[in-house]
Amino acid sequence: MRTFVLAALAAVTFGLFGATAASAGKWQESILGVPSGASAPVTRAPRSARRSRTVRRTGAGRRVSSRSRSRRVRNRRVRGNSRYERRVRQSRRTSRRSRRVSYRGRGSLSGLASYYWQPQRVAAGGWFNPNALTAAHKSLPFGTRVRVVNLRNGRSVVVRINDRGPYIRGRIIDLSRRAAQVVGMTGAGVVPVRVQILGRG
Repeated sequence: MRTFVLAALAAVTFGLFGATAASAGKWQESILGVPSGASAPVTRAPRSARRSRTVRRTGAGRRVSSRSRSRRVRNRRVRGNSRYERRVRQSRRTSRRSRRVSYRGRGSLSGLASYYWQPQRVAAGGWFNPNALTAAHKSLPFGTRVRVVNLRNGRSVVVRINDRGPYIRGRIIDLSRRAAQVVGMTGAGVVPVRVQILGRG
């Protein structure tokens, strides 16, 4: 009798374990779509998604890494657009050309002259003084002394070149306000003049 009871308990126990395993296999097959007894597949991100972290495609189809983009941004030079910086760049270009020209203290030029008075930095360094006898020229070396003669009234003034300009077609020199008052051109603004080069001083 005892042997029969033990055999019955063993049969019931093995039946419960088999039913549990079968139900687990049915759940795996219905939910994951994987047959019972097979292991679930390991999912990976697409190769393009992994590559997009460090590489992107430009409009031309060329691949550029994020590291090279950041290096390009750091190396980018931002140039100013102020009037003073433009005058300095123009001064450097004209200074290179003026090195090839020899000024021996003689010679004259003819053209139009204008004047300016706005506070600003000059190409030779420092600030512009409208009350000083100075002038701006495109290519004469800084420190050159010139005599400017107003051809309308014959009045003249000696000025020193310390700035660059004027960059307007037909004009050869830009006087300070004080120099313009000496030659009597403040009312007209622009007058024909003759510029005589006196030399460095």
